[in-house]
Amino acid sequence: MVLLHFLNLMAPCYFLCLLAVTFSLQLFFFLPGMCKEQSLPLSGLLHGFFFVFFLVNVIGNYFLVIWNSPASGGINADAEMSNKPFCRICTRMMWEQEHHCFFTGTCISRSNLRSFVLFCLHASCSCFHAVVSGVGYISHSFSMSFTNPLTFLRLLPLSVTRFFSGSLLSSEMLAVLMLYLWSGIGLACGAFCCHQLLLICRRPMFHKSPPKDSSPINWMDNMTSVFGKRWLMAILFPSTK
Repeated sequence: MVLLHFLNLMAPCYFLCLLAVTFSLQLFFFLPGMCKEQSLPLSGLLHGFFFVFFLVNVIGNYFLVIWNSPASGGINADAEMSNKPFCRICTRMMWEQEHHCFFTGTCISRSNLRSFVLFCLHASCSCFHAVVSGVGYISHSFSMSFTNPLTFLRLLPLSVTRFFSGSLLSSEMLAVLMLYLWSGIGLACGAFCCHQLLLICRRPMFHKSPPKDSSPINWMDNMTSVFGKRWLMAILFPSTK
Protein backbone atom coordinates (compact mmCIF):
# COMPACT_ATOMS: atom_id res chain seq x y z
CA MET A 1 0.00 0.00 0.00
CA VAL A 2 2.91 2.35 0.71
CA LEU A 3 4.21 1.65 -2.79
CA LEU A 4 0.83 2.53 -4.30
CA HIS A 5 0.70 5.81 -2.41
CA PHE A 6 4.25 6.60 -3.54
CA LEU A 7 3.29 5.81 -7.14
CA ASN A 8 0.20 7.98 -6.81
CA LEU A 9 2.47 10.85 -5.75
CA MET A 10 5.25 10.36 -8.29
CA ALA A 11 3.16 9.64 -11.40
CA PRO A 12 1.75 13.21 -11.66
CA CYS A 13 5.27 14.59 -11.14
CA TYR A 14 6.52 12.31 -13.92
CA PHE A 15 3.77 13.56 -16.24
CA LEU A 16 4.51 17.22 -15.49
CA CYS A 17 8.25 16.70 -16.04
CA LEU A 18 7.58 14.93 -19.32
CA LEU A 19 5.28 17.76 -20.37
CA ALA A 20 7.93 20.36 -19.50
CA VAL A 21 10.65 18.54 -21.47
CA THR A 22 8.35 18.10 -24.47
CA PHE A 23 7.37 21.77 -24.36
CA SER A 24 11.01 22.88 -24.18
CA LEU A 25 12.20 20.66 -27.03
CA GLN A 26 9.32 21.66 -29.27
CA LEU A 27 9.54 25.37 -28.54
CA PHE A 28 13.31 25.87 -28.51
CA PHE A 29 14.61 23.21 -30.92
CA PHE A 30 12.06 21.57 -33.21
CA LEU A 31 9.82 24.48 -34.22
CA PRO A 32 12.61 27.08 -34.70
CA GLY A 33 14.45 24.64 -36.96
CA MET A 34 11.34 24.21 -39.11
CA CYS A 35 10.69 27.94 -39.32
CA LYS A 36 14.27 28.63 -40.45
CA GLU A 37 13.89 26.29 -43.40
CA GLN A 38 13.00 28.55 -46.32
CA SER A 39 11.64 25.62 -48.31
CA LEU A 40 9.16 24.64 -45.57
CA PRO A 41 7.72 27.84 -44.04
CA LEU A 42 4.15 26.54 -44.04
CA SER A 43 5.28 23.28 -42.46
CA GLY A 44 6.66 25.16 -39.46
CA LEU A 45 3.41 27.08 -39.04
CA LEU A 46 1.37 23.89 -39.35
CA HIS A 47 3.47 22.07 -36.77
CA GLY A 48 3.23 25.09 -34.49
CA PHE A 49 -0.56 25.05 -34.76
CA PHE A 50 -0.76 21.34 -33.92
CA PHE A 51 1.68 21.81 -31.06
CA VAL A 52 -0.46 24.53 -29.45
CA PHE A 53 -3.69 22.62 -30.16
CA PHE A 54 -2.51 19.40 -28.53
CA LEU A 55 -0.85 21.25 -25.66
CA VAL A 56 -4.03 23.14 -24.76
CA ASN A 57 -6.17 20.00 -24.93
CA VAL A 58 -3.76 17.84 -22.95
CA ILE A 59 -3.36 20.37 -20.14
CA GLY A 60 -7.02 21.38 -20.19
CA ASN A 61 -8.40 17.84 -20.03
CA TYR A 62 -5.80 16.86 -17.44
CA PHE A 63 -6.97 19.54 -15.03
CA LEU A 64 -10.62 18.85 -15.87
CA VAL A 65 -10.10 15.24 -14.79
CA ILE A 66 -8.81 16.46 -11.43
CA TRP A 67 -11.37 19.26 -11.10
CA ASN A 68 -14.32 16.96 -11.85
CA SER A 69 -13.08 14.10 -9.71
CA PRO A 70 -15.94 12.09 -8.16
CA ALA A 71 -17.22 13.15 -4.80
CA SER A 72 -16.47 10.98 -1.84
CA GLY A 73 -19.19 8.76 -0.47
CA GLY A 74 -17.58 8.88 2.94
CA ILE A 75 -14.95 6.76 4.64
CA ASN A 76 -16.24 3.36 5.59
CA ALA A 77 -14.10 0.62 7.10
CA ASP A 78 -16.46 -2.08 5.80
CA ALA A 79 -16.83 -0.62 2.32
CA GLU A 80 -14.01 -2.70 0.90
CA MET A 81 -15.69 -5.88 2.10
CA SER A 82 -19.08 -4.89 0.69
CA ASN A 83 -20.23 -4.51 -2.88
CA LYS A 84 -19.83 -0.75 -2.78
CA PRO A 85 -16.92 0.71 -4.80
CA PHE A 86 -14.02 1.51 -2.52
CA CYS A 87 -10.70 3.09 -3.50
CA ARG A 88 -7.89 1.81 -1.32
CA ILE A 89 -5.55 4.55 -2.54
CA CYS A 90 -7.91 7.42 -1.75
CA THR A 91 -9.17 5.46 1.30
CA ARG A 92 -12.73 6.49 0.67
CA MET A 93 -15.91 5.00 -0.68
CA MET A 94 -16.70 6.19 -4.19
CA TRP A 95 -19.96 6.31 -6.06
CA GLU A 96 -19.98 5.27 -9.72
CA GLN A 97 -16.23 4.64 -9.78
CA GLU A 98 -14.60 3.33 -12.97
CA HIS A 99 -10.96 3.04 -11.89
CA HIS A 100 -8.15 4.97 -10.22
CA CYS A 101 -5.67 6.86 -12.42
CA PHE A 102 -2.19 7.31 -10.97
CA PHE A 103 -1.12 9.99 -13.45
CA THR A 104 -3.93 12.29 -12.36
CA GLY A 105 -3.92 11.08 -8.77
CA THR A 106 -7.69 10.71 -8.65
CA CYS A 107 -10.49 8.26 -9.36
CA ILE A 108 -12.30 8.15 -12.69
CA SER A 109 -16.08 7.99 -12.82
CA ARG A 110 -19.00 9.47 -14.73
CA SER A 111 -18.12 13.03 -13.73
CA ASN A 112 -14.66 13.02 -15.34
CA LEU A 113 -14.60 10.01 -17.68
CA ARG A 114 -15.10 12.14 -20.79
CA SER A 115 -12.18 14.41 -19.90
CA PHE A 116 -10.05 11.36 -19.09
CA VAL A 117 -10.69 9.65 -22.44
CA LEU A 118 -10.01 12.89 -24.31
CA PHE A 119 -6.87 13.40 -22.26
CA CYS A 120 -5.60 9.98 -23.36
CA LEU A 121 -6.55 10.74 -26.97
CA HIS A 122 -4.77 14.08 -27.13
CA ALA A 123 -1.78 12.80 -25.15
CA SER A 124 -1.33 10.03 -27.71
CA CYS A 125 -1.66 12.45 -30.64
CA SER A 126 0.71 14.91 -28.97
CA CYS A 127 3.35 12.20 -28.49
CA PHE A 128 3.14 11.09 -32.12
CA HIS A 129 3.33 14.70 -33.27
CA ALA A 130 6.45 15.13 -31.13
CA VAL A 131 7.89 11.98 -32.75
CA VAL A 132 7.32 13.44 -36.22
CA SER A 133 8.90 16.75 -35.21
CA GLY A 134 11.79 14.96 -33.51
CA VAL A 135 12.46 12.80 -36.56
CA GLY A 136 12.72 15.95 -38.68
CA TYR A 137 15.09 17.56 -36.20
CA ILE A 138 17.29 14.47 -35.91
CA SER A 139 17.33 13.94 -39.68
CA HIS A 140 18.64 17.47 -40.15
CA SER A 141 21.15 17.26 -37.28
CA PHE A 142 22.48 13.79 -38.12
CA SER A 143 22.12 14.11 -41.91
CA MET A 144 20.37 10.75 -41.99
CA SER A 145 17.19 9.47 -43.59
CA PHE A 146 14.41 7.54 -41.86
CA THR A 147 13.07 5.98 -45.05
CA ASN A 148 14.60 2.69 -43.92
CA PRO A 149 12.62 1.30 -40.93
CA LEU A 150 15.82 -0.13 -39.44
CA THR A 151 17.16 3.40 -38.99
CA PHE A 152 14.93 3.84 -35.94
CA LEU A 153 16.47 0.73 -34.36
CA ARG A 154 20.04 1.79 -35.11
CA LEU A 155 19.51 5.35 -33.93
CA LEU A 156 19.93 4.74 -30.20
CA PRO A 157 23.25 2.81 -30.25
CA LEU A 158 24.62 5.23 -32.84
CA SER A 159 23.63 8.22 -30.70
CA VAL A 160 25.12 6.72 -27.53
CA THR A 161 28.40 6.10 -29.34
CA ARG A 162 28.53 9.65 -30.69
CA PHE A 163 27.54 11.14 -27.34
CA PHE A 164 30.34 9.46 -25.38
CA SER A 165 32.82 10.27 -28.13
CA GLY A 166 31.94 13.97 -27.77
CA SER A 167 30.49 14.47 -31.25
CA LEU A 168 26.86 14.72 -30.11
CA LEU A 169 25.35 17.54 -28.08
CA SER A 170 23.38 16.88 -24.91
CA SER A 171 20.25 18.43 -26.43
CA GLU A 172 20.48 16.11 -29.43
CA MET A 173 20.96 13.08 -27.17
CA LEU A 174 17.94 14.15 -25.14
CA ALA A 175 15.89 14.43 -28.32
CA VAL A 176 16.87 10.89 -29.31
CA LEU A 177 15.92 9.46 -25.92
CA MET A 178 12.63 11.35 -25.91
CA LEU A 179 11.89 9.99 -29.37
CA TYR A 180 11.67 6.46 -27.97
CA LEU A 181 9.82 7.62 -24.87
CA TRP A 182 7.22 9.49 -26.93
CA SER A 183 6.69 6.43 -29.10
CA GLY A 184 6.03 4.20 -26.10
CA ILE A 185 3.77 6.67 -24.30
CA GLY A 186 1.86 7.44 -27.48
CA LEU A 187 1.14 3.76 -28.10
CA ALA A 188 0.17 3.21 -24.45
CA CYS A 189 -2.19 6.21 -24.33
CA GLY A 190 -3.74 5.27 -27.68
CA ALA A 191 -4.30 1.68 -26.57
CA PHE A 192 -5.81 2.78 -23.26
CA CYS A 193 -8.09 5.26 -25.03
CA CYS A 194 -9.35 2.52 -27.37
CA HIS A 195 -9.81 0.20 -24.39
CA GLN A 196 -11.95 2.77 -22.58
CA LEU A 197 -14.04 3.40 -25.69
CA LEU A 198 -14.69 -0.33 -26.06
CA LEU A 199 -15.75 -0.56 -22.42
CA ILE A 200 -18.13 2.35 -22.90
CA CYS A 201 -19.68 0.81 -26.00
CA ARG A 202 -20.01 -2.75 -24.72
CA ARG A 203 -21.61 -2.29 -21.33
CA PRO A 204 -23.96 0.11 -19.56
CA MET A 205 -22.00 2.74 -17.73
CA PHE A 206 -22.29 3.31 -14.00
CA HIS A 207 -25.48 1.43 -13.28
CA LYS A 208 -25.80 0.49 -9.63
CA SER A 209 -27.65 -2.66 -10.61
CA PRO A 210 -27.81 -4.53 -13.94
CA PRO A 211 -30.91 -3.98 -16.05
CA LYS A 212 -33.69 -6.48 -15.47
CA ASP A 213 -34.52 -6.94 -19.13
CA SER A 214 -32.13 -8.57 -21.57
CA SER A 215 -32.42 -5.87 -24.22
CA PRO A 216 -29.27 -5.32 -26.29
CA ILE A 217 -26.94 -2.53 -25.25
CA ASN A 218 -27.13 0.52 -27.47
CA TRP A 219 -23.57 1.75 -27.85
CA MET A 220 -24.73 5.14 -29.12
CA ASP A 221 -26.66 5.75 -25.91
CA ASN A 222 -23.60 4.79 -23.88
CA MET A 223 -21.39 7.16 -25.86
CA THR A 224 -23.92 9.97 -25.53
CA SER A 225 -24.22 9.44 -21.77
CA VAL A 226 -20.45 9.86 -21.40
CA PHE A 227 -19.53 12.43 -24.05
CA GLY A 228 -22.82 14.29 -24.39
CA LYS A 229 -24.26 15.67 -27.59
CA ARG A 230 -21.50 18.24 -28.09
CA TRP A 231 -18.73 15.69 -28.34
CA LEU A 232 -17.10 17.38 -31.33
CA MET A 233 -16.69 20.61 -29.39
CA ALA A 234 -15.06 18.65 -26.56
CA ILE A 235 -12.52 17.16 -28.98
CA LEU A 236 -11.58 20.58 -30.32
CA PHE A 237 -11.48 22.37 -26.98
CA PRO A 238 -11.49 21.06 -23.38
CA SER A 239 -14.87 21.66 -21.79
CA THR A 240 -17.39 20.07 -19.47
CA LYS A 241 -20.74 18.62 -20.51
